[in-house]
Amino acid sequence: MSIREATPTHSAFLELKEERAGMQEGYRFLDEKRLILAAEILAALALYSRELAVFKADYASAGQVLRGAVARHGLEGLSLYPPVPAPEGEVQVTERSVLGVRVQETQWPLPPAAGLGPEAPEAIDRSPEGDACRAAFVALIPRCVRLADLASNLERLRAEYARTARRARAMEDVLLPEIDATLSAIDTALEELEREEAVRVRRAAG
Repeated sequence: MSIREATPTHSAFLELKEERAGMQEGYRFLDEKRLILAAEILAALALYSRELAVFKADYASAGQVLRGAVARHGLEGLSLYPPVPAPEGEVQVTERSVLGVRVQETQWPLPPAAGLGPEAPEAIDRSPEGDACRAAFVALIPRCVRLADLASNLERLRAEYARTARRARAMEDVLLPEIDATLSAIDTALEELEREEAVRVRRAAG
């Protein structure tokens, strides 16, 4: 715990008390901000976990469909299956602010027909297995976008929480104790000065 260099006067003591009150208010704000950010992070983690579980289930289903398509066409034959055009559908992004942190929500609702958009190119050896494989993996694209969006939200919230926690710890562990030590030192010095002044007054009166 360090002590600031300060002239032991009543005005310095009062100014330092005002500074401590302002710093204490700032610490309370940072502490509350930490709690709000922590709650937001927990909610975002829960949402990410749910979305990831759905993605993994859909990905596993797509893997099953892929195995059926490979069994039907062979790996080389399936590699020649024409790709679909880029999925259609407008990406919808909404944003909100959590204590200055941008949190966004992205949705990409694909058309009902598995998001294939325009008519897919005709395959030479077209099959239900090949079409199902294309559709299954195209349908994963919006989920990948959603997961990336949630991950970026979590990273921004984590970074802001870390900054806020560092500032709060600096106030709690360094700045406030330093001011308290300085106030105590000034108070002690003022008491000594008052005692010395009282002794001088008594001697002068005697």
